[in-house]
Amino acid sequence: MTELQIRNVRFKNPVLTASGTFGYGLECPDLFDVAQLGGVVTKSISRKPRDGNPPQRIAETSSGGMLNSIGLANVGVDVFLDQKLPALLQRGATVIVNIAASSVEEYCYVLERCESHEGIAGYEINVSCPNVKDGGLSFGTNCPAVAQITRELRRRTDRFLAMKLTPNVTSIGEFARACEAEGADAVSCVNTFLGMDIDIRTRRPKIATITGGYSGPAILPMALAKVHEVRKAVKIPIIGIGGIMTAEDALKFLVVGASLVQLGTVLFVDPMAATTVVKGIEDYMTENGFKAINDLIGSLDVTMQPSLVAAGWS
Repeated sequence: MTELQIRNVRFKNPVLTASGTFGYGLECPDLFDVAQLGGVVTKSISRKPRDGNPPQRIAETSSGGMLNSIGLANVGVDVFLDQKLPALLQRGATVIVNIAASSVEEYCYVLERCESHEGIAGYEINVSCPNVKDGGLSFGTNCPAVAQITRELRRRTDRFLAMKLTPNVTSIGEFARACEAEGADAVSCVNTFLGMDIDIRTRRPKIATITGGYSGPAILPMALAKVHEVRKAVKIPIIGIGGIMTAEDALKFLVVGASLVQLGTVLFVDPMAATTVVKGIEDYMTENGFKAINDLIGSLDVTMQPSLVAAGWS
């Protein structure tokens, strides 16, 4: 009932873990079977290992969210392919490798290294991390650069290819159109918003890099609006990301037009949340008579006119 296919990947359900929030998919082996999920999106993988940014790298905010500035810390592609990937595949997970880089050549190198390994379902390309000095937002806010990266990677793989977009641009739809034109199978929408918080006792920023990526339930309405904008701009599938804490949150992204969703910050609160959301989506579909997930995706009804009575203004 919740299965769907994009390119040559069959997802058991629309729920994926977001990159950087679920490690390499191996860190919580006794919690649940990762094969139950639609897929696991790995930490961002770069050509060489990265230590990431100096601490403090994570801070909870009083506005209901989380700031992070991890800086894409990871083991590098060689260790990932030799040690992490085999263990993850052994658990039956649908594996989407998230790739980060500081140049077009590095993106291509990492993808080509992965191409020689069986079992990888596809790739999510991080062109939008706000927490690295090189790459990151410098790519994600440059539409020709995003188009070039998409084009070069498409030439190198027949596997599923999704481009992860930043919300920190004027028109995210323009970037989605560029990805679609260059052959992307999907766009992930959205990466974290650029944010900042301050400790008034010390009058210092809460994280060492001053600004970082803001995530959590507070960004859900903004992320939904970005997905809605992208849905109107392109026909390729969208992976909705941003503030999903419950099945109801995930359903909102599906209704507005996302084919898949990713859970991120909630996994720090409840590592079991992904399985709960899968069950909640299935229950909703049964209770509301949906026989296939594609009947639910994009079912947003925008014909309703604003009503002062419904809004409680009478």
